Amino acid sequence: MTIAPETHVLLIRLAGPLQSWGVSSRFAHRDTHARPTKSGVIGLCAAALGLDREQPLGELATVLFGVRADRPGTPLRDYHTVGGGTYPLRPRDLVTDHRRAAALETDTDGVTRTGTPAGPAAPEPSPFGRHALEAWYGAPKKIAADPVSGALVSGEVRRHAVITERWYLADAAFLVGLQHPDRALLERVAHALEYPKRLLWLGRKSCPPSGELALDIEPGTLTEVFERTALLPADGIEPASAKDNRLWAWIESPHPLPGVGPVHDQPVRFDANGPVHSLRWETRHRVTIAPHAREWDIIR
Repeated sequence: MTIAPETHVLLIRLAGPLQSWGVSSRFAHRDTHARPTKSGVIGLCAAALGLDREQPLGELATVLFGVRADRPGTPLRDYHTVGGGTYPLRPRDLVTDHRRAAALETDTDGVTRTGTPAGPAAPEPSPFGRHALEAWYGAPKKIAADPVSGALVSGEVRRHAVITERWYLADAAFLVGLQHPDRALLERVAHALEYPKRLLWLGRKSCPPSGELALDIEPGTLTEVFERTALLPADGIEPASAKDNRLWAWIESPHPLPGVGPVHDQPVRFDANGPVHSLRWETRHRVTIAPHAREWDIIR
């Protein structure tokens, strides 16, 4: 008879004002999953360990992943505009790029770009260096040598504002578990999360985590550890009621089984040109927190 090796679970607290775990994000539309993804959490751990994008994930990719939604949070939509508006010109912009200088001259309506009427009775123009151009790039794009002056100028000087929407989870808190038989591996990850070699964020760079991340390393499986682990505390929120002791959890399965669904979220590598994922298997079920689960004493 083969005896299964003892497994351990590293508990990770993911909480902050905002989280965003993209699934199929594009520039104009950045979505978020309703919970942390395995790819996002493994990427968080890889950044904490200081791994480069080209480095293989090794044993880090072999951990079994689970997440318990202690506070699912509230979806938040950010109506966001990029570009457009007024571009304030510096003196050097007028000297090095004749196109900007020409654009500041009197237009067809007889009004300068600064709003000063043209003509012999016109008042003194605004001080040099306070001119502005509407809908011109504030940062140079498509740099190339200008055929007239020979200076390096932008090949695309005008743009219109791009409207985007970005989704977040506000005031959410999740308890993530990483299961693996090698306790030393989990200890290295836990230490790195508290003393990271790179900046950490909850899915997106605008979402830094708050408080402690690495909590305990417990013996057992993900389901067992989730059941005997108390609800994460939260400031300004009423104590957990009886129904709060039954939480949704998503547990990874090492094999495809009946009732287990596929998820295209297994990290393979995090290339600079885009991450590569493969299939893994996951099941959702209710976790009932044991009445004797100990309370947390953590920095929030």
